[in-house]
Amino acid sequence: MTSKYIRILDTTLRDGEQTPGVSLTSEEKIEIARQLDKLGVDVIEAGFPSSSDGEKKVVKEIVKLGLNSEICALSRATKGDIDAALDCEVDLIHVFIPTSAVQMKYAVNLTPEQVLTSAVESIEYVKEHGVKCEFSPMDATRSEMPFLKKICKAAQQAGMDTLNLPDTVGIMIPKSIIKFVEDVKSVVNVPISIHCHDDFGLAVANSLAAVEAGAAQVHVAVNGLGERAGNASLEEVVMALHVIYKYKTGVNSRLLYGTSRMVSALTGIAVQANKALVGENAFAHESGIHTRGVTEKPLTFEPIDPALVGRTRKLVAGKLAGTRGIKAELEEIGINPTEEQLKEIVQRVKELGDKGKMVTDADLLALTSAVMGEVIREEKIVDLCDMAVVTGIKVIPTASVRLVLDGKEYVAAETGVGPVDAVLKAIQKLISSQEKIRLREYRLEAITGGSNAVAEVIIKVEDEKGNIVSARAAREDIVMASVEAMLNGMNKLLIKHKQGNKQ
Repeated sequence: MTSKYIRILDTTLRDGEQTPGVSLTSEEKIEIARQLDKLGVDVIEAGFPSSSDGEKKVVKEIVKLGLNSEICALSRATKGDIDAALDCEVDLIHVFIPTSAVQMKYAVNLTPEQVLTSAVESIEYVKEHGVKCEFSPMDATRSEMPFLKKICKAAQQAGMDTLNLPDTVGIMIPKSIIKFVEDVKSVVNVPISIHCHDDFGLAVANSLAAVEAGAAQVHVAVNGLGERAGNASLEEVVMALHVIYKYKTGVNSRLLYGTSRMVSALTGIAVQANKALVGENAFAHESGIHTRGVTEKPLTFEPIDPALVGRTRKLVAGKLAGTRGIKAELEEIGINPTEEQLKEIVQRVKELGDKGKMVTDADLLALTSAVMGEVIREEKIVDLCDMAVVTGIKVIPTASVRLVLDGKEYVAAETGVGPVDAVLKAIQKLISSQEKIRLREYRLEAITGGSNAVAEVIIKVEDEKGNIVSARAAREDIVMASVEAMLNGMNKLLIKHKQGNKQ
C-alpha cells in the first residue's frame, strides 16, 4: 500500500452536536475548534449558520480565530441558507439535499427534477461568490443509482469542488460501499468524500472501505458522536488509516486521547469503557497470561504502543490477574512488597473479583497498604479464631469473639451501638485482662462507590504508657476490616512490649 494522504473533515461541532442531549455553548464550541485545529484535522465543520442567530455567531467567531484547519459551514440547497454561510466568511460551504425517493417525498416534498435544479443552482451560487463547495446528495446510499449519477454529474458541471456521499442511515456494508463508491466515481472526477453513520455499528468499516474504493476524504466526529448511533469515530478512522493502511493524515495521533476526554467532558457524553483506542479499557490488561505477555513484550497483546494515541498501558487487578501483573502495577508506583506480602495481596484481589467486585486502583492500594502494614503471621501475639455478630431491627448489636493470646484461647461477648462497636469492645475486653490497650481513634473510609465498596479502616491504639501505634485494614466487609485493623494495632503494641522486655 502507498502512503497516500487522506483528508479528515471533522463534524463534531455540527453533526456531533446533534447527538441527543448535547448542546454546546459558544465558548465550548470555540474550545473544541481550537483543539481540533491543534489535533490537525483538515476541515472543521463548525456548524449550520441558518439554524439560529447563535449558531451563525459562533461560526463567525470560529472563522475569526485564524485556525490552520479550513472552516466549513453546512447549508441546505437554498439561497437563504447559503447567504447565512457566506456571511460567516467560511472557507467551504457544504450544500446538501435529499436524493432518495423516500426523503425527496417526505422530508422536502420535492420532485427529482426540483431536487436536481435546486442542487445545481445552489452550487453555482456558492461558486459565484468565490467559495469552495462540497455537495452531499443526502441519503445517497438509498438513492436510485441512475438518478444519483445524474445529479452528481450535474453538480460537477455546476462547479462543486468535492462530492460527499452520505450513508445517512448507516445501511451499507463494506462490500457494498466499495461498489457504490466505484459506481459514482465512474461518472465524476472531483475528489470523493464519505460520511457514514453508525446505525449498524459499521460506520468506521464502511468509511475505510470507501477509502479503499478511492475516497480521498472521510467525515468523522470525536468519540463517534452524532445523530442516533453517531458518525464514524475520528480516532478509530485515523488510527486504522495510519497503522493498518499505512496512509497519512494531518492528525497528530498523540493528541487523540486528550481530545476525546475534552469532548466527553464538554458534551457530557461518557465514552464507553471498551471503546477502541480512547476507552478506559483500551490498553488495560487483567488476565494473567495477558499481563505476563505485555510486561515481557508489549506486542504480545497490544497492536500499537499506547503512547501513539496519548495513552499508557494499564495492568488491572482482578480475579483473573496474575502475580506478575499486580507486582508490575505496584512497582510502577514505587511499592515493592515481599513475596509473602505479594501472595497475600493477590489472594485478596482474587477474593474480591470472585465476589463480582471491580478492583479499582484505590482498592488495590488500600489492600496493599493493609497487607504491608500487617504484622507478619509468625510475629502475631494475638490472633482471631472466630467471631459472630448479631444485629437487626429491635435487636441490640452483640458480638462474641474467640482469640488466641500468647497461645491461650479467650472468649468474650459485648454489646454496642452497632456491630463494629460491639466487636471492638469484645476484643478490648479480652485484651485488657492481659494488657492495658485501648482504642484511641477509629476512622472509616469507603474507597469506592456502591454497596460493595472496599472499606478501609484506620485505627490508633494506645497502651498505658502512652505509646500509640496506627494500623489499617481494607476489605469489603466493614466489620472484618475493623477487626483486622484493631488486631494489627494491638499486635504492634504487644510486640513492642515484648521487645522492650527483652532489652
